Amino acid sequence: MSKPRVLVVDDDHEMRGSLAHLLESAGYEVAIARDGLQGLDAIRTTAPDVILSDVRMPGMDGLEFQTKAGEICQVPVILITAHGDIPMAVKALQDGAYSFVEKPFEPRRLLGILKNAVRMKRLMDSTAMLQDRLAKLTDLERILIGNSPQIVAVRDMVFDFSASNASVLILGETGTGKELVARALHDLGTASAAPFIAVNCAAIPPERFEETVFGTASNPHGLMSAADGGTLFLDELGSMPFETQSKMLRVIETKQYQRVGEATLQTVELRVMSAASEDILQNTSDKSFREDLLFRLNTLMIVLPGLADRGDDVLLLFRHYMMRLSKLYELPTPKLTPDDIAALISYHWPGNVRELQNVAERRVLAERRGGGSVRNAIALQTSQPPVPGTLREAVAAFERELIGRAIQEEEGRMEDVAALLGIGRRTLNEKIVKLGLNKEALLGG
Repeated sequence: MSKPRVLVVDDDHEMRGSLAHLLESAGYEVAIARDGLQGLDAIRTTAPDVILSDVRMPGMDGLEFQTKAGEICQVPVILITAHGDIPMAVKALQDGAYSFVEKPFEPRRLLGILKNAVRMKRLMDSTAMLQDRLAKLTDLERILIGNSPQIVAVRDMVFDFSASNASVLILGETGTGKELVARALHDLGTASAAPFIAVNCAAIPPERFEETVFGTASNPHGLMSAADGGTLFLDELGSMPFETQSKMLRVIETKQYQRVGEATLQTVELRVMSAASEDILQNTSDKSFREDLLFRLNTLMIVLPGLADRGDDVLLLFRHYMMRLSKLYELPTPKLTPDDIAALISYHWPGNVRELQNVAERRVLAERRGGGSVRNAIALQTSQPPVPGTLREAVAAFERELIGRAIQEEEGRMEDVAALLGIGRRTLNEKIVKLGLNKEALLGG
């Protein structure tokens, strides 16, 4: 990566020289301007990563320079202020300046601010390039978007493993895209036109698992026969009933199975893929999952990284989903602010890519009322009220929590609350009465 470039704008010759020496010693490229007008010209010719400007300058002060610079580019501006200029610097921060340092400044503090500003600028640059980047993605990259080493390695493995008919075990946290990877393996394989049958092992009652998968004498069309010639994908593998595991092992070893209530062997030709959390490895130790079945299923193995471990992929993915959802809802695509980027990078994403999609949808829908923020979208996403005993109570509790938070966020502006929740004003009023919500109490009145 090239050296970060700093533009120093200051009318004091000695200060310009001192700053240039400090920054060059710290590994920066430095461009110099003696006033605001020269600084504006330097922005166009040097393309700086960050601008360091004095506040008090003849002709054009730092505040006016910052405003005009913002019309040319989105480069972070750090202001150098005397003590008496601090109110002015605070006003500049409100108008979009990145930060300010007070004279005489501590060199390490200035270099720390510069380092963070450069990182923010480069992250913002990467989001600005997304549209071109997305247009050039291959079909696989559209499924597994990202540039982190982990996700690049996953894409390479998908390409390599798609040519094989061996079993594949896909490990990863909830929401990392395990089924997407399985579908990509199938679609890129030699039997892409054949069926892809996904079985969520956790969604089938244990007592009905075998008849659902293998079929019965009266209903022979189980999921196993539906997958014949193609791919059988076993999701939530750890939830497969223990008594069924030996029969699944037989299918993999012999390509044969029996329907429930029948003695006749059925022959099937398919590729088995499965997905689980990494806890499945522990399950073999405590004997809740057969080790010999796991060995058959993990001939090939792909481990998906959590979103929090994928670095700047978060920005790439978020921008992708915002663009797609904006088109779906016929709304303008929101622009990411520095605070949006900071919120995306600092959040730990326990729900991984699936959670990120939900946050992107909330952020896009906020455009209906003229704006919003990623931070607010995350706050709404992470509000999880306690779940009562019945479904009706659970729904009511969830609605009460969600509407209450929306009223607080919009400071009681009910039209905006309805827009945020995606419901009509009349429906909102009916729910407030039904749920017994007290608007004044929510707003601290």
